[in-house]
Amino acid sequence: MTELGVMNLAEEAAQRALNSIFQCILERKNFRLEAGAGAGKTYSLVKALKFIIEKQGLYLQRNRQQVACITYTNVATDQIKSRTDSHPVVNASTIHAFCWSLIKTFQPFLRSKLLEISGWPEKLEEIGGIGCRAIDYDLGYRRAKPGDPNVFLNHDDVLELTVCLMKEQKFRDILTARFPIIFIDEYQDTNSAIAQAIIEHFIGTGKGPLIGLFGDSWQKIYRDVCGLIDHENLTIIRKEANFRSVKSIVDALNNMRPELPQQVTDPYAAGSVTVYHSNAWTGTRRTGSHWVGDLPADVAHSHLTHVRHLLETEGWDFAPEKTKILMLTHNILASEQNYSGIADAFEYPESYIKKEDPHIKFLVETLEPACIAYKNGRYGEMFSAVGGRLGHIRTIDDKRAWAQDMDKLIELREGGTTGQVLDHLKAVTRPLLPDSVRLTESDLSEASPEVVAESRTLNQISKLRAISYQQISALSQFLNDHTPFATKHGVKGAEFENVLIVLGRGWNQYNWSQFLEWAQGHIPNEKVDSYIRNRNLFYVACSRPKQRLALLFTQKLSSQAVTTLTGWFGNSAIKSIVI
Repeated sequence: MTELGVMNLAEEAAQRALNSIFQCILERKNFRLEAGAGAGKTYSLVKALKFIIEKQGLYLQRNRQQVACITYTNVATDQIKSRTDSHPVVNASTIHAFCWSLIKTFQPFLRSKLLEISGWPEKLEEIGGIGCRAIDYDLGYRRAKPGDPNVFLNHDDVLELTVCLMKEQKFRDILTARFPIIFIDEYQDTNSAIAQAIIEHFIGTGKGPLIGLFGDSWQKIYRDVCGLIDHENLTIIRKEANFRSVKSIVDALNNMRPELPQQVTDPYAAGSVTVYHSNAWTGTRRTGSHWVGDLPADVAHSHLTHVRHLLETEGWDFAPEKTKILMLTHNILASEQNYSGIADAFEYPESYIKKEDPHIKFLVETLEPACIAYKNGRYGEMFSAVGGRLGHIRTIDDKRAWAQDMDKLIELREGGTTGQVLDHLKAVTRPLLPDSVRLTESDLSEASPEVVAESRTLNQISKLRAISYQQISALSQFLNDHTPFATKHGVKGAEFENVLIVLGRGWNQYNWSQFLEWAQGHIPNEKVDSYIRNRNLFYVACSRPKQRLALLFTQKLSSQAVTTLTGWFGNSAIKSIVI
């Protein structure tokens, strides 16, 4: 509301969307709220939950029923619980926790279907079969040991088994009886198989729970998720508001996405948008399928330094709490962050940026947090980080040995190579290495130099072992958002006062000049998925700032690409860098 109590245009648009949601709930119509970046999607979701509590809360409680609110992070779950005062009618949980709560009592079915899931037949054969063992799920990785009464699922197993059970009418009836309403937050990030099952068994049939989808198909940036969910039985509600960004930024977003125009709260708020390109540079650019057209690393660094100086003279504050430098390139990111050796070791950046490589995943997600917690005397956090991988500590002697092992680990972490750290862990078995890491280490130790050279995995890990472990620490700091820099995975859902986006090559799935050419409407049929992937990441990146947005292209842009940028951002915003 304004000072006079009159709604501004953004608030009016938001209220129209809310009214449509309320009407769908009352009429039990499945719906999809398409809410662009900065629209306040979570606000709408919470309002819808409170509307149900007000209108149907007592009825649902008397019938021991709940509204399921499925999220994709624990942070989002906690936020929804807090904003609904943990009302007993609302069951907010992550997708994995929700699915496990549904399927865990169907033990005979789970035991039979586990044999059909990739990897499990071999794992179960090693322990003498499934027998009467209980199927369980806790830390999210597979465990099956001889003599243990339980076998443990990983995250993907839980989803796959849920899809299997959703084919059964009895299961669907039980689910509907418990949860007559299901809301899905960030619906576009739903596992593809789960989304298809919901469409097939609920939305498509018009039977089962009322389904409410909240999200934005243009903010799908991860692989193996569903993206847009569309069906004739879904009422589409568009929330045409932006409560985050100033008008100059929202105007650009609207130019990119005219089918979902957004209104701003204050059309007179000050802000800026500037697009810098490096086309004027006349030296030899990089070659190779992943790098063609990009500046050499040192030149790209000089361009970034120059742009930062220009922006600082315009009043930008590059303190981490004020400005985020969002890197959509791996040309200069690794050198800026002091982990260039890791970047050189891996053929594909996704291996370390997305932690797809098991070694990187273990070192960054488990070992680094454990070491930091130990150094700071936060032993509870350390035990939490390593889970069940620390082994038993029952006696004083166990505690002394554990402390000695950790002290040595900290020494190697600060002055040794990654290989020395891994060898230490193999020797002391505390914390235990994941099976995937242990097996690769074993294969590497037994392989000849010729075999190592021919194997991508062994070659990469061999190079990783030779690198100073401090580069692992630097990578961890970056991935855990403790620096001014970020990648696409670190900013989704976040907002900052100012954002500088650096766009270049290095990710084989992204080519910004080509994307901008295709944006004019001439997309080859076989490249539609590639276009959407590039478009979504570009949109997510450009929609993060509240006040100031700047883009730096280190990749050479075609004239058609520059024309697209001019149409979106305006001719006065386009700047050629000459250094």
